[in-house]
Amino acid sequence: MNSALIIDDHPLFCDALSMTLKASIGIEKVATVGALEEGLSHLEEHGFPDVILLDLNLPDVNGLEGLLRLVKACPEVPVVIVSSMSEPRLMRSVIRIGAAGFVPKHSPRATFRQAFDKIMRGEVYAPEDALADSDVDGPPSAREDALVRLSHLTRQQARILQLICEGQMNKQIAYELSIAETTVKAHVTAIMRKLGVQSRTQAVLIAQEANFNSLLPDA
Repeated sequence: MNSALIIDDHPLFCDALSMTLKASIGIEKVATVGALEEGLSHLEEHGFPDVILLDLNLPDVNGLEGLLRLVKACPEVPVVIVSSMSEPRLMRSVIRIGAAGFVPKHSPRATFRQAFDKIMRGEVYAPEDALADSDVDGPPSAREDALVRLSHLTRQQARILQLICEGQMNKQIAYELSIAETTVKAHVTAIMRKLGVQSRTQAVLIAQEANFNSLLPDA
């Protein structure tokens, strides 16, 4: 890994994390931004880094929404959550949504090295003692569950679901996206399978639970 993007609105922590990445991980280029939208703009302007480090408490996004948007925007880039919130259920949710790792903010440099060793091997990192907690097996909240289900959609499927939420039928969606109606039908079938629902109405309810339209403003 030669480049990283840190998305965190605490400048002092960004400076400390940048030093850790350079000194302990060997990452040469580290950029920092203070909000999710700034991060997305940075990706568009400068291209994708080798890794993204994301705080969950940002001024322009709530909790897991930022992670889901990044996973959809750059699915090939590992996203590592670095957060002061370290509840086992939260760790489980971010891993299920697609994070490559979860490192609590208070972790020493040795933990960051251990985490990146695993992530660079294509593995997922989270503190073993936290994920071993019995609470991790408890049910997620309705919103967390909806976000996890939505994380399985491809970008095209997410766009189609957004149009379904706007009340468009398959023929209208096909025209909007310049694809065949049969292709839309296939995508709708896949969307319902991934969301674990039997109807378009149920799919819309899951999207509403996650405030889905706010997750894909540029779709």
